[in-house]
Amino acid sequence: MEYRKMGKTGLKLSVLSYGSWVTFSKQLDDSAADRMMGIAYDSGINFFDNAEVYEGGRSEEIMGRVLKSKNWDRTSYCVSSKAFFGLHGKNNKPTQHGLSRKHLTEACNAALQRLQVDYLDLFYCHRPDPETPMEEIVWTMNILLNQGKILYWGTSMWSAVEIMEAHTVATRLHLIGPAVEQTQYNLFERDKIEHEYLNIFKDVGMGTTIYSPLANGFLSGKYNNGVPDDSRMALKNYGWIKDRYIQEEKIGKVKKLAEVAKALDTSLATLAIAWCIHNPHVTSAILGATKEEQLTENLQAVEVCAKLTPSVLEEIEGIMQAKLI
Repeated sequence: MEYRKMGKTGLKLSVLSYGSWVTFSKQLDDSAADRMMGIAYDSGINFFDNAEVYEGGRSEEIMGRVLKSKNWDRTSYCVSSKAFFGLHGKNNKPTQHGLSRKHLTEACNAALQRLQVDYLDLFYCHRPDPETPMEEIVWTMNILLNQGKILYWGTSMWSAVEIMEAHTVATRLHLIGPAVEQTQYNLFERDKIEHEYLNIFKDVGMGTTIYSPLANGFLSGKYNNGVPDDSRMALKNYGWIKDRYIQEEKIGKVKKLAEVAKALDTSLATLAIAWCIHNPHVTSAILGATKEEQLTENLQAVEVCAKLTPSVLEEIEGIMQAKLI
């Protein structure tokens, strides 16, 4: 396993991490989650990602029970949560979502209980909140830092302008700004990492824990001939994923990428993940495998990354026709 510094912080995260979005509760029960997290940890993964909104808190509860049963040395791994959406969807009361001091504080305390840990290594603002002053957000995160409930705070799906505003406010108030951003990054979703955030990487220094390196499984090739019944895109309320990716042009590109993977003697999924972590601005790519063989395969991306020579990368770009200049 390779470990990378999270931006300008001293924290080192495994370049591959394991997350529970969609999978825990929806596709994996406690027993399966225990096996998957065990494989991940034994393979060197030291970061496990979660959020309050994942299955209405049930995902964090499962992860918490696994962490409790594993009894791993708490200093050997990092765990995260994210707050914004609340637990109750459309039934949220006005104080049960957003980035107000009330919700962020209560969401952090609730995540600690569900995950059965004394502190969160990373705590993210899951979306920007234009209704809450940036000063309130930055102050709240710093209060949680000072209380020892979180060690680093970050953003998720924020724009570069919003992230820079948070840093400007933090500097003015002599506080700590966000250290990490969690955004989507894969061969089809590239703008933020490769374009929008470039000045932040240069001027501020920011880590990134990217999600969906396989474009919700689309880059594994398993959707080339339809949607399997046991797949993520077949789940209720996840049809939007199918609408985004199941397109003739995109499927054609995936099939061509499979030929590149075959030439490298690896799987398409492993190649796609390796391509993500080849970018030095990626601190960690979050895996969401639901089967042991998938996770074992995905973990090989660290070795495959070394095979991505300039000529291979050029071939991939020729297929995707999506490089941002």
